[in-house]
Amino acid sequence: MKLTFSTTGQQIKKIAFLLIFFTFSHWAGYAQLTGGQLSGGLVNNTNFFVRDSSIGANNTPQYDQQLIGGESWLNLTYNTASVEAGIRFDLFQNSNLLDPQSSYSASGIGRWYAKYQYQRLKVSGGYLYDQIGSGIIFRAYEDRTQLIDNALYGVKAEYKIAPDWTFKAFSGKQKRLFDTYKTDIRGVNLEGFLLFDSIGSGLSIAPGIGVVNTTFDNKTMTDLVDVLTSYRPEDRVVPTYNSFATTLYNNLSWGGISWYFEWAHHSNNVLFDPFANRTLVSGAEVPGKIVKRPGDVLYSSLSYSRKGFGISLDLKKTANFEYRTHPLLPANEGFIGFIPPMGRINTYRLTARYSPATQFIGEQAVQIDARYKLDKHWSFNVNASNITNQNNDLLYRELYTEFTYKKRRRYQILGGVQLMEYNFAIYRGKPGYANVKSIVPYTEVLYKFSRSNSLRVEAQYMFTAQDEGQWAYTLWELGFAPHWLFEASIMYNVIGFGSPDNFNEDLKHHYEDKGRVLYPTLGAVYSAGSNRFSLRYVKQVAGVVCSGGICRYEPAFSGVKFNLSSTF
Repeated sequence: MKLTFSTTGQQIKKIAFLLIFFTFSHWAGYAQLTGGQLSGGLVNNTNFFVRDSSIGANNTPQYDQQLIGGESWLNLTYNTASVEAGIRFDLFQNSNLLDPQSSYSASGIGRWYAKYQYQRLKVSGGYLYDQIGSGIIFRAYEDRTQLIDNALYGVKAEYKIAPDWTFKAFSGKQKRLFDTYKTDIRGVNLEGFLLFDSIGSGLSIAPGIGVVNTTFDNKTMTDLVDVLTSYRPEDRVVPTYNSFATTLYNNLSWGGISWYFEWAHHSNNVLFDPFANRTLVSGAEVPGKIVKRPGDVLYSSLSYSRKGFGISLDLKKTANFEYRTHPLLPANEGFIGFIPPMGRINTYRLTARYSPATQFIGEQAVQIDARYKLDKHWSFNVNASNITNQNNDLLYRELYTEFTYKKRRRYQILGGVQLMEYNFAIYRGKPGYANVKSIVPYTEVLYKFSRSNSLRVEAQYMFTAQDEGQWAYTLWELGFAPHWLFEASIMYNVIGFGSPDNFNEDLKHHYEDKGRVLYPTLGAVYSAGSNRFSLRYVKQVAGVVCSGGICRYEPAFSGVKFNLSSTF
């Protein structure tokens, strides 16, 4: 008699989850006997959607019928002296993180991994996070605020060939939600540390070298060929299965000086150039084209610091360095590497409204930052950045000034001005739109009534005659340590759009006058130990949100947000 079994993919996932769950249950009991430690955390975001067509919070499944959506992540980690293992359960219910205009629901094991160290050797398997150098040719990381989880699903081995020198090798595929991209990724990395005691002042270097190889699968290659056959013969390129990326980097430290330098190069590789035009077989000319080019990135950061003073200079030049698992994926998907952003990472609502996304096809950037502490009360910060494309056309320019005055144990006043110019046509992909030029004065006051009670107030105003016009923003936070924080904020569109006289006649129709709209937020946060709960009523304007140089569009939001964060 012959027995046959039929198992679906969902059944396999359930079986795998049960096996991992019982393994962790065993480890939890074993940890009590061996001194191992089991820890974890839970994050939950729940959104209650309230339709508001006046701000564009409508015409999506959440506003039209679902009304409630969110995301949850539960992770467990087990540690001993030589073993580390972890598992994370991901849950999405009517979530708009994946696609702001759609709804995504799914659940399953979002990550599992195991690591074992024996003397100088450390081996890892599962979903792994790591990077080479600053991450230009390889960075496996996550950013839940943008639903980025570029873990490497594979294996890695690290070996200490000397006390300060490590060699590592890895192989696998890049994670894509509950699946993986099909392109194979392999890499090796050697880095170390040298201290020159005889020179004095603590001179040291930390050099490194890395190589990454990617191999397209047959389906990816077929997709590329199908698209390329729609081009005229003179626009076609011949894609190759394999590509290589190499990086050399070093960090030098001497006294108060620190200098990081990295050069990365990828071989003649296919990528998508959104600024090149292609001609279809039909004869029509359209923007965007698959090209085959080598790519380079030069990145350097030089800083000097001493008591009360610090200054840094960052330089970056990028040319055709879009290293991805598939050149035809949507924006922000499948990036194997991560090119550090050059614009200042602003935190205030209006100073961060226009942030520059990294331009992979061509970017030349410089940034300088200086800080000075005059005395125990006064300190100052000035930051300036300038970003252009390969043709030296301006992409982004910013001058940011800040002062801080502190009165010990009583209050702190912070303020300054941001001057900014932002190439709206390039960053938002809308040819013909005028550059946004803005001036944003801002201030923040923190007043302490007692050791446990405080009031923090923010006020900002954006002067601009482009895009959606001028904005005002204010935030009030009342804290009762260690448990409660109450907040209220208002963002107000003072002028629906800039003066029509600022635009050419044929561009006026691009700008929609949305009128004067009020965007309030009202909320409370409760903290107890390692647990944090927040409940907010939010009305939020649509816009592009950037995190670490990666930008995504967030639609307008109207409703209530609940967040829970707990570690144990």
